[in-house]
Amino acid sequence: MSTIPMAGLRLRFFTDPGEFLAVAGDHLAADPVVSTVVTTATHRVLSQRSAGIAQSDRNWWLVVSDRSGAVVGAGMRSAPFTPYPPFLLPMPDEAAVALARALHERGEEVFAVNGALPAVELCAGELARLGGGRVEVSQHTRLFELGELVPPAPVPGGLVAATEDDLDLVTEWFAAFVGDADEQAGRPRGASAHEMPDRGEMLHRVRSGRLWFWVDATGQRVHLTGANPPSFGVARVGPVYTPPAHRGRGWASNTVAEVSRRIQAEGARACLFTDQANPTSNKIYTALGYRPVVDMANLVIVH
Repeated sequence: MSTIPMAGLRLRFFTDPGEFLAVAGDHLAADPVVSTVVTTATHRVLSQRSAGIAQSDRNWWLVVSDRSGAVVGAGMRSAPFTPYPPFLLPMPDEAAVALARALHERGEEVFAVNGALPAVELCAGELARLGGGRVEVSQHTRLFELGELVPPAPVPGGLVAATEDDLDLVTEWFAAFVGDADEQAGRPRGASAHEMPDRGEMLHRVRSGRLWFWVDATGQRVHLTGANPPSFGVARVGPVYTPPAHRGRGWASNTVAEVSRRIQAEGARACLFTDQANPTSNKIYTALGYRPVVDMANLVIVH
């Protein structure tokens, strides 16, 4: 752990995710929906470490404390995909600026920052000022939480869990989801950074039983939806992918509805992210009973 004091605030960097959770756990649990990315990613790293999977030396977790010692902000850098953007939760404005200066002084290369507004704008802006360059928006996202589920019009077929026999198809559809998400939002394929799990991580997800297909009346797989295991009582749905040939038939609505129902049935709260530039997905989730919680952004620093 390293500490950076500043007037009225303190930034503490942790390399051990368990130590981070011990310090920030109560703060994260106070608003577990907003904290979902940090909590699920941190628990995933802990699970991987327990399984003997090596972690990157670049990983860190951040706790921001006020003068009394109360935690008032958090963040992390543990993304497994380039350009390995830090993810920031809400924090005081001066802490976001101080974080940028700390990362600059540490010599860390940071080409993107994701997370809550306005912290990401302030941090990215200061990094651009210090290192030269400009900040551009890669993606505006919106976090939703499910209230009362509104069942969609039913369609033929049903939900089945992905198995190890489906690993190649799951991997193929994950990759297609990443590219299609950009196209559907009017961006070039590959324009925004998304997590693409490696084969080992994909196998772990399949074995966890948290990936499902919708199969139509003939038994054909026509849609894929996943969900994270609950963290602090919140499970995040995603990815949600329908191949182009099967779109517009209600597969996504029915799959997300059933996955969301199962999440709530296990006593957890269901949430998901949307790309604000994709009107189709925003319309589908709103119709199911998902309501907006907070807007976030993925920003890139262009030199």
